Amino acid sequence: MDPLKPADAKPMGREGVAQSSTSAAPVIPSPAPVTPAAPSRDVAPLIAELGLTEDHAAEPTALVTPGDLHRAAQALKDHGFMLMDTVGIDYSTYTEPRPKRFAVLHNLYHPRDHRRLFLRVWLDDGETLPSLYPIWRAANYLEREVYDLLGVTFTGHPDLRKVLTPDDLEGHPLRKDFPLGETPTLFRDGRHLDPAAFRAGLTGRDAGLTGYRGELRRGRGEDRLPPVMPEGGPK
Repeated sequence: MDPLKPADAKPMGREGVAQSSTSAAPVIPSPAPVTPAAPSRDVAPLIAELGLTEDHAAEPTALVTPGDLHRAAQALKDHGFMLMDTVGIDYSTYTEPRPKRFAVLHNLYHPRDHRRLFLRVWLDDGETLPSLYPIWRAANYLEREVYDLLGVTFTGHPDLRKVLTPDDLEGHPLRKDFPLGETPTLFRDGRHLDPAAFRAGLTGRDAGLTGYRGELRRGRGEDRLPPVMPEGGPK
């Protein structure tokens, strides 16, 4: 023992600070929680997996032939997709050439990872398309509307008949060659819509079909308020 050092002296550190043999262990900071990455909404790998061709469009779209539609749709349903909408388009007067006159687009959506994919099928006039009703029951009225307004026939549909226009209406209103005119429109429940009276109600010349004048839509005529739904709903 060094006779010049007190018996209770503590060992000195490198910086000359006394070190205690009972000093606390260094505190190690816990790692920051890791936030899981959001699932990718890119459907390009899925399109490639199904053997489909990606179409050049504003929304993710895959080209499907009528004969391959059921296979692709069933595979997408197995992946968790659901049918949201079905629309038809007439490209007969489009400014750029298209493969065929008509296109039917099926809008599919995945409710869990929020992916969206459109299936586009090109059709000639008179060419049929298999119904997606056996895969998604939601196709029932969606395909009936395309059949009514565009004239596309869906084979295998359980009840393919008009849903919007009168049964005796000739032609399909969404075709580019459908004649436009100022004739009253007859709805299935027997009501008529007269174009002149309808416009008059919107422009404010008279009450028209709305029951009040159209200047309310332009911020004037506050003295004539439209009818208000009674409290608690209709009586």
